[in-house]
Order: sequence, then C-alpha cells, then structure tokens
Amino acid sequence: MTTQITSAPPAAAAPKGARRRPEGFDAARATRPGLLWALPATLFFALFAIVPLIMVAVLSFMSWNGLGSPEFVGLDNWNRIVDDPVMIKSIWLTLLLTALGVVIQTPLSIVLGVWAAGHQRNRAVLSAIYFVPLLLSATAVSVLWRALLDPNFGIPARMTWLFGDGNLFGEQASAIGVLAFVSTWQFTPFHTLIHQGAARAIPPVLYQAAAIDGAGRYRQFWHITLPQLRNSVVTSMILMIVGGLTTFETVLILTQGGPGADTTISAYYMYQKAFKGFDFGAGSAIALCLVVAATVVSLIVVRVSGYDRMRSSMEGVS
Repeated sequence: MTTQITSAPPAAAAPKGARRRPEGFDAARATRPGLLWALPATLFFALFAIVPLIMVAVLSFMSWNGLGSPEFVGLDNWNRIVDDPVMIKSIWLTLLLTALGVVIQTPLSIVLGVWAAGHQRNRAVLSAIYFVPLLLSATAVSVLWRALLDPNFGIPARMTWLFGDGNLFGEQASAIGVLAFVSTWQFTPFHTLIHQGAARAIPPVLYQAAAIDGAGRYRQFWHITLPQLRNSVVTSMILMIVGGLTTFETVLILTQGGPGADTTISAYYMYQKAFKGFDFGAGSAIALCLVVAATVVSLIVVRVSGYDRMRSSMEGVS
C-alpha cells in the first residue's frame, strides 16, 4: 500500500511593484487619522475654553472693577465668598434645582424615549410636536413662560381657584417649582432624543427571546430595555448635572433671584457680583467654583456608574 503525498499549492506571489508590509503592520493604525486632524478642534477649544478658564482663575485672586488695572489681593475674594451667607444659600439652591431636574427629567425622558422609539400610530407627528421646545433658546422659553405665568394677565390670573392670588413668583416654593417646571419642559425632549436613539439600537432578538420565555411588555422593559439604556442614562444624567449647575438665563428672566434672594442660584449670584456689583474678582471665584463643582460631580457619576468601563450594549449578541 502506497501513500500519496500531495504538496500544498505554492502561495500566490505578490504583485509586481507592490510594497511588502513590514512585520507588526497594523492596518487599523495605518488608516487612523493623524494628530493634524485634531489640531483645528484643539486650537479652538484652547482659545475659547482653556485660555478663558486660566484668565478667570488668575482674576479670582485680583481686585478689579472693570476699569484700570487689576490689583492682586491673594485669597481675599475666596475668603469673602466663603463667609457670604448669600453664597452658601445659592449653593444649596443650585443643588436643589439640579436634583429636581435629575429626579424629574430622568424617568420622564426614559419613558418618552422608549415610546418614541416604537412604531405606534401617529408617533412621528406627536414626537415632532413634543420636540418643539428643543428648537427654542432658553431665553425665548423663559420669556414665553414669564408671559404665560404673569400674575396680572397670565394663566394664574384666570385660574385663581387653582393658583390662589396668582403670583407664583411671590414665594420661594412656588418660584422654585416654576423654575423646575420650565427647565423640564424645555430640556426633557433633548434627553428623550438620547434615549430614543439608544432604545432603537437594542437588538430585537433580545425581545424575541424574552417573548418566547413568556416575558410580558413590562418585564421586558425592566429586564431588557433599562439595562440596555444604562450608558445613555449616565450620559444624560451628566448633562443634566452640568446644565443644572450652570443654569442662568431661566433665573435671570423668570425670577431675577427673587423673591429676595430665594432663587438666587450660584450662576446668577456670579452675574450679580461681577456685572451688577462690578466685583469681577469675586465673580471669577464663584465661576471657578462652578467649574470645579461640575467637573467633580461629573467624575463621581462616571466612577460610581462604571461609565469609564463602558461596554457595548450589544456584547454577546450575534
């Protein structure tokens, strides 16, 4: 008995004139854009973000009224804002409004986003109407609701049986409620859009498998949809926190920090100090505090949620 040995066909020769790739060649790295592609965005960010931030940090140690030359005063501005009762109160009000925004907008935007990702009848028309506030600026929204809630000519004046004397801006609780409502009305569509895109990216095979196992719509929502929306929820919450800590136009137009200083949040107090009181040193110190607070809170949310170890929501799905 003889055994026939066949040799493998010779490998195809490289085309004439083709350059041989060196060992360890990474095709993905070869197609990756170089650093020059990031240069315009880097310069733009440095010019309009990093440089102004450094100037604000330097100015927080100066005394300057907008005229003449700034005078170095060391930690005097920081000591004044630490001992300022209005500043302490503004921090608590800022945290309160931020917490209200997260608590109200997060579940509302998740439900609306999941609904808008479906194929319900008239969904497109209703979604287009609902997203209208997203097209308006914060100033336009604030002016609109200031007119609608005017105690003399607005809705409260027509519905005294519900709003009492109609002056929703006359007490702290109702004024804070108005600020939270207006922010929710304007920004919930934005976060809804984030969750809508994430919900549409969920593989349908997960719902099909759950339906075969007998899971109903609500169990699918709690055990499939919500876990798959984890990354979008964290992203949305970070944007809500940063936006809440830096809210300004809404307070400026609706309440102007009133009644008294009951709605004077930190961003508005910075405006009062710098542009009304011409104390740009103290205003810069408050602004720097807001930047640091927003950064620290965002990093805490990222660390606690595990967002820095984010994995694909389609991992394990073939």
